[in-house]
Amino acid sequence: MAAAAVLAGCAGEATGTPDAPAAKSPAASSSVRAPAGSTPDGTLLVADFGGDTVTFVDPERGAFDRVEVGTAPYGLVVGADGRAWVTTAEGVAVVDTRTRTRLARIPYGTETGPVTTGEYRGGGMGIALAPDGRHVYVGVNVPDAEGVLEVIDTGAREVTGTVPVGRRPFDVDVSPDGDEVYATGHDSFDVTSVRTDSLRTRRMEVAPYGTEGGLGSWLKPHYAVVRPGDGKLLLPFEGERLAVLDPRTGEVAVEPMTANTHQHGATTTPDGTLLVVGTGPIASDDEDASLTVREPDGSERVIGLDGPHEDVAVSEDGRTAYVTGGFTRDGYWNGITVVDLAGKKDPVRLAAGERPLGIAVL
Repeated sequence: MAAAAVLAGCAGEATGTPDAPAAKSPAASSSVRAPAGSTPDGTLLVADFGGDTVTFVDPERGAFDRVEVGTAPYGLVVGADGRAWVTTAEGVAVVDTRTRTRLARIPYGTETGPVTTGEYRGGGMGIALAPDGRHVYVGVNVPDAEGVLEVIDTGAREVTGTVPVGRRPFDVDVSPDGDEVYATGHDSFDVTSVRTDSLRTRRMEVAPYGTEGGLGSWLKPHYAVVRPGDGKLLLPFEGERLAVLDPRTGEVAVEPMTANTHQHGATTTPDGTLLVVGTGPIASDDEDASLTVREPDGSERVIGLDGPHEDVAVSEDGRTAYVTGGFTRDGYWNGITVVDLAGKKDPVRLAAGERPLGIAVL
């Protein structure tokens, strides 16, 4: 696919004046009453990139509560103890999802400039939790500079280490054994592998279309998934190519994909099926937004979605996908699409959140 003309959004460098501080989010919808007691299992938690909250969502009825976390929350991860770790422009917020209260907000160890909103704002982006729950790893965007991976001790709730990584770390993932962390550098066409014991790094280029166009290119890595079984990283590009990175060697193999649309968020189901969010077209010959369902054997089904989307989470039983409508570029909407992965029901749009990006199933 030929690269599109430069447009506002995830392709290029920020221009003009910084975005204004985020406005306060409105209260949760009064049509859905907050459940008594602790938060029910299966509740969705979304990061409201267009506000300063995370929203709790009943997957059938809609939003029922919000907790203020900080300006422009982007990514989140939830531990076995029910605590959510949320990246914002101001620090990493810690939320008790059972009682729906904020416990703390941990400042970054890196100077990221004024607190602003929008796609190029400084602060945390991708985030991952160590398998043993003792550390959180945060990809921090530093405007006009290389990114930083920060290590947070979850017990002490403080930053205990920092290391340079690629530019604008959209996503962070952890190896199954917890020995390595992978930061996907959107604007540097790479993945940085970080040893968790020593913080020693290796930078690995992932650019199946090449790096021509630099910061103005659309053809960059966004999100990665660690493949169950062999630990290789799967990075989808444009609904056309799946880059398979072996972090042990740095070698990249490329497999064909079929959605033919710009792609962002990705996850896997319990059986290893890859789900990839197609955000919608960036060139005149691109297809509309979609969710790709890619089986372990490489076969694909493409499910059409209505309007731009950003990230995806899957239910515990692997039957339902929840796709956020927030989107890092213009054209976002305030809701989630619920997708029956068996294809027996049409996708359903559910109003929820304020430009929701990151999502988790509690």
